[in-house]
Amino acid sequence: MKRPDEAKLFEIEDGLETLRKVMTLRDIMSLIERTALWVAPETFHLLPVWYPEHARRGLFYKKGWLEPQMNTSRATGNAIHKGECNVHANKAITQALGLTKKLRTNWTCCHIWGLDDPTFQRSNLIAMDRRFFSCIANMVLLPTPLKAFTDVMPEVKALLRICAHNLYGWRCDHESLFTTNSALDAWTDWDAYPESWPRTLHEKLPLGVVPLTARIRSRAKKRLASISHDLSSAGPNYPRDEVKDVLTYWKIAL
Repeated sequence: MKRPDEAKLFEIEDGLETLRKVMTLRDIMSLIERTALWVAPETFHLLPVWYPEHARRGLFYKKGWLEPQMNTSRATGNAIHKGECNVHANKAITQALGLTKKLRTNWTCCHIWGLDDPTFQRSNLIAMDRRFFSCIANMVLLPTPLKAFTDVMPEVKALLRICAHNLYGWRCDHESLFTTNSALDAWTDWDAYPESWPRTLHEKLPLGVVPLTARIRSRAKKRLASISHDLSSAGPNYPRDEVKDVLTYWKIAL
């Protein structure tokens, strides 16, 4: 026979609903506003996409794209072909901000336009698209704990997208976002939208914009040179046609 205190299962509500009772959207956006790091619009126009050869779930190769790069399990000894998760998106925003990996401890790259599924059951088609995966107008650098808000709260995603669109004059035009972008065009709820963020195109710069420096400009020049070199000299696994399509989309001249 069950004891009375065991008769009913312990129940809790959705964690986001609990959070919303103790922290408002304005509170959350204030944290993001005061800590986020954005690439300057001038940097974006200098080089919109830094690694057109990479996208989410793409495969890694070594020795100039000649041989598969493998991951071997310590537990089983089985080797599998290593795939892209977020490595080159992180590299892109790190370089475009003039940082190094060592100088961004506990900072995480957040894609602004990406998967709108807090259950993570669907594929992230936008991050799997080379045009947008390493696009620096599609990223913001956040303290790692804050990334959880952008992953699961649609209202946070919406406000980030409005800011990015008005900052860079660009927004992702992937076909899966048609309805989403239409809703942003009709946006009227500005209560939680950060005061320092632009509400119209190029109105002002949000807090945390890192200016284009000589160091960043030099990195962009080297990255372009690397793309040009790989197009002509990389091994047979280099995705030449796909890279050319990305360069054409962004009107990037080598």
